[in-house]
Amino acid sequence: MIRPPLLFLNVLIVATCGLIYELLAGTLASYVLGDSVTQFSLIIGIYLFAMGVGSWLSRFIDKGLARRFVDIELAVAILGGFSAPLLFITFARVSYFYAVLYFVVFAIGVFVGLEIPLLLRILKDQIEFKELISRVLAFDYIGALLASILFPIFFVPRLGLIRTSLVFGMLNAAVALWGTWLLRPLIKGSIVGMRVKAIIVMALLLIGLVKANRLTSLAEDEMFADEIVYTKDTPYQRIVITRGRAGFQLFLNGNLQFSSTDEYRYHEALVHPAMLLANSPRRVLVLGGGDGLALREVLKYPSVERVTLVDLDPEMTRLSSRFPLLARLNQQAFSDPRVQVVNEDAFIWVEETKEPVYDTAIVDFPDPNTFALGKLYTTRFYRLLRSRLSENAAVSVQSTSPMFARNSYWCIIRTLEAAGFYVRPYYTAVPSFGLWGFALARSSAFEVPRNPPPGLKFLDDQTLTAMFTLAKDIEPVPVEINRLDNQALVRYYEGEWKRFE
Repeated sequence: MIRPPLLFLNVLIVATCGLIYELLAGTLASYVLGDSVTQFSLIIGIYLFAMGVGSWLSRFIDKGLARRFVDIELAVAILGGFSAPLLFITFARVSYFYAVLYFVVFAIGVFVGLEIPLLLRILKDQIEFKELISRVLAFDYIGALLASILFPIFFVPRLGLIRTSLVFGMLNAAVALWGTWLLRPLIKGSIVGMRVKAIIVMALLLIGLVKANRLTSLAEDEMFADEIVYTKDTPYQRIVITRGRAGFQLFLNGNLQFSSTDEYRYHEALVHPAMLLANSPRRVLVLGGGDGLALREVLKYPSVERVTLVDLDPEMTRLSSRFPLLARLNQQAFSDPRVQVVNEDAFIWVEETKEPVYDTAIVDFPDPNTFALGKLYTTRFYRLLRSRLSENAAVSVQSTSPMFARNSYWCIIRTLEAAGFYVRPYYTAVPSFGLWGFALARSSAFEVPRNPPPGLKFLDDQTLTAMFTLAKDIEPVPVEINRLDNQALVRYYEGEWKRFE
């Protein structure tokens, strides 16, 4: 006899697994491609369309519904379970990654779309129709909620993308194996072969789970030029550190953040103009910069009495304690008693903090390649920041490349101006990145600061002045202002950097 309550549990598991595979594909695509907004939109659209195709195809399955359900569950287990390692490895080795990505998403969507209609048809003789529909859809949506909550909070930070994929593949295979008992009255003929197939699939996925570190290394070794010496998945990003003969490099979600060989050019250019313009600042705010390298430059000023560093990810601000080479590079900046670390969303913190005003703000956020980051470059955020600054406080903002992302760069400049700042754009050459742009801002007009402190590796008075002279090929272009309700900057950024993929 069929037990409907247990089959409703199957619906819950199927829905959870299906959405997990969709989230995995979207996250992995944004990790390896960087174009997260477009990729997530496309993947969600393709997945939902594929589920519709699967539901339509289910009408052609007339016989052996229970047996077909088990077979489809095993197909989802294999394809979904191995989807993350497959996509990781494919990205590193083939030029048609987009085709593989969208095929995998479409195929998983079709199989998931087949499952629910088959379960409905299996249960239609057991439960009244209105009860059947309400319960199946309720469990379907509950499964989607569970997946969306647990995926970023638990599975990715604890298991990583590849292990999460394999674990849910095993869960699908377990549902298939369990289904051979639940649906036994409806399965004609021998059931041994179905159970053997389910056990084989579970065994393959278990082997993959045991070898997950090897699969991750196999994929990432192809993505990075140098040896990987540290990795960490957090609720917010994947941290990877590579090391070569020239030094080490930090990557967040596959994007280079700095190279130890030339990071001083970037951080000296980011920090010192604002510190000099503020004229002996006592209270300094650093937003982002969890690696501690901007902090290192701020602490070179004896006038500084307190530095507040706000970075969302505690794993980043703890990275120095776990990777000694970084602690050496940032000169143990986090150990300085003047430093206070706050692990919160900078937007919310700036809006809600009761801290006294600051004399200097160093804004060192990652590039605006998602809406979550794009909000930190909006007029709303800059106005909030301005309200937390003293009258003559100075602000410096990393502003992406004026050469490779010219519209993005000038969008940041114009957005700062729209928020009430006087702004002077400037740039420098960082070998690991090319030409890199910054913005120096204050609430009142100002001249280019002079006389950087002695002992810097890169910046002197002549270099400082030259940074504010813009070459013809990076001069202003007309752009929109970046606001919370339009996120123009994210659109500019995605379109410009996509040309160099």
